[in-house]
Amino acid sequence: MHVPILSVLLLLPLAGALVTLALPAGRPGLLRGWATAVAALELLLFAVALGGFDPGRSGFQLMERVPWVPSLGIQYYLGVDGIGLAMVGLSALVWLVAVIASYGIEERVKEYFLLLLILEAAVMGVFESLDYVLFYVAWELVLVPMYFLIAIWGGPRREYAAMKFILYTMVGSLLMLVGIVALYAFTGFRTFSIPEIARLAPAMVPAQWKDWIWLLLFAGFAVKVPIWPFHTWLPDAHVEAPTPISVVLAAILLKLGVFGFLRISDPTLPEAARHFAPAFAALGVINILYAAFAALAQKDMKRVVAYSSISHMGFAVLGIAAGTPLSVNGAVFVMVSHGLVAAMLFLMVGVFYDRTHTRDMDRVNGMYDATPVAATFMAFAAFANLGLPFLSGFVGEFFTLAGTIGVFRTQVFLAAAGLVMVAAFNLMLMHKVLMGRPHEEHRGLPDIRPREVVSMLPLMAFTLLLGVLPATLVHLTNPSALQLVRLLAGLGGGL
Repeated sequence: MHVPILSVLLLLPLAGALVTLALPAGRPGLLRGWATAVAALELLLFAVALGGFDPGRSGFQLMERVPWVPSLGIQYYLGVDGIGLAMVGLSALVWLVAVIASYGIEERVKEYFLLLLILEAAVMGVFESLDYVLFYVAWELVLVPMYFLIAIWGGPRREYAAMKFILYTMVGSLLMLVGIVALYAFTGFRTFSIPEIARLAPAMVPAQWKDWIWLLLFAGFAVKVPIWPFHTWLPDAHVEAPTPISVVLAAILLKLGVFGFLRISDPTLPEAARHFAPAFAALGVINILYAAFAALAQKDMKRVVAYSSISHMGFAVLGIAAGTPLSVNGAVFVMVSHGLVAAMLFLMVGVFYDRTHTRDMDRVNGMYDATPVAATFMAFAAFANLGLPFLSGFVGEFFTLAGTIGVFRTQVFLAAAGLVMVAAFNLMLMHKVLMGRPHEEHRGLPDIRPREVVSMLPLMAFTLLLGVLPATLVHLTNPSALQLVRLLAGLGGGL
């Protein structure tokens, strides 16, 4: 019997949200248990999808296609390649971790888990959609629950941060929508299929319009990455969001923009992608250097990790701009690795904040003495973030730089200098938070709890696995990366 596994992955969180709506608000334990069961089942279903996926083939698999609005060429059209499936798997894992990390939410628990499950469904929709309308609906749906999750459960400046987040991303989304409509018009008003438009666009979109449409799509994806100078919403959103939402934001939502470049703008308009590649690479390097310097200047632990995320996304941008097999695989590796490592860092910042009620690094010292096990977890995350060999961060950065050096030599040297800065702010984080003598009021703090350990262990295990056996991921993503490289090289072939 054929099981539409991608539809199940998309609809299960929505069904879970509907059931949450029917559960009593006064039973927080039941609500937490239900959300955990849904997230765990989602991860199990990803394993089923992975079992049915042939990693040796390029192109889309597990496809499901039903006419939606036939007169306009709109379809309910799902499918994944290796890159899409990797992002679905990362999302399923991070969501389970985020749900477990949300057990500390005490106010409006029902609404919180309802929104968290809707957000998961929207993210799955982005990674699985092969129709522009479906993709855009899912893309926009991400904004709504994220806005409320920050605005209701966030910190003192939560309303400002939530408004800034939604304004930035909505303006970017609207520009992206104009680009999508232009593609639809230039390719004959007959389909919104992403693969079909990618096949038609090189021949049917007039040459003078390709660059403009690529730039419109770029605006939507660049805000979400975020690429400098569209990044200013991110530190505020991270600082004000509750810890589990910071985990989701860093680990998954930032990847939506990079995924957009890989899925839509570059394969659909490869000539424009080649035209803008030097500028794109320069922006990637600016992200790496600027954000690393900014991280060094922060006192708030969350701001350090937020700027660290911006810096690491610069490596993904640089790898895509270079467009070589190794650099594109490196970009995808960075996306997955950063999703694991950033989640760990934000979880640990949350652990220390829960104990000390401050994120100011000048007021949090000596955690190795106060909470030795939690400090060890923090050190592991920081070393993974700075790119220690045999951890996943090293592999992603190495692949990206090695694959890029033959195309953008100067940019690689600058990015390598950025690696020094990345190491510096991670060491600063460890030195200030973990070393020294703890403040008197922090002596005797409880160490990490079993639930927090459960959240960290799978992230640590995959960080180590990908660092030692990178082929585990590359085996899945390489055919899709090679296909994109052929398109960028002008060798055709389509999605």
